[in-house]
Amino acid sequence: MSTFAFYYPQKMGRIILLGMEEVMGRNGVEAVLRLASLDSFIQNYPPARAERSFPFETVSLIQGTLEQAYGPRGGRGLALRIGRACFKYGLREYGSMLGITEAAFRMLPLSTKLHTGAKAFAELFNKQTDQRVRIEEKETQILWHIEQCPLCWQRKAEEPVCHLAVGLLQESLYWLSGGKVFNVEETDCIARGAPACTIVIDKTPIS
Repeated sequence: MSTFAFYYPQKMGRIILLGMEEVMGRNGVEAVLRLASLDSFIQNYPPARAERSFPFETVSLIQGTLEQAYGPRGGRGLALRIGRACFKYGLREYGSMLGITEAAFRMLPLSTKLHTGAKAFAELFNKQTDQRVRIEEKETQILWHIEQCPLCWQRKAEEPVCHLAVGLLQESLYWLSGGKVFNVEETDCIARGAPACTIVIDKTPIS
């Protein structure tokens, strides 16, 4: 184990693998896990527990292996779809904790939902995981800065690689807004030497 001991809770590791299975099928997940030498997770996903013992290295290795198996473009597309699938499983596990499933929240104006939802989502990661998120709000954008990121942990890349996080945020915005699509783009990444991974969310939906 690396001396950099940062972890997701077991249930978030489970959510990632369930999201992968929804997008790729069980055989696809097993092939990626074998390629990543993570055979111990084959038909043996982590339990839905809050204990932090799913290493950042494992999260990053799974993301890198998707690109290795399917090529950079194919891996990116899969990671985006897996991120979107993860939101559904995450909402089941953490929805009540986030406070965004209450009827009163659903009645708020969209701008308030975006502001409140982003803060609640960041707080969830900051309290329940070793990932560190900082929100920066501008007039037309929300900047989602990941300052300790499991998705690109110990990776080096020319382009941003945290596509799963982009997919997760895309789906969370779609859900929060009642079916609107937002532009969500990772503009910088620790994997290419930046101090943080920065995902830019436009506050005005595309459609």
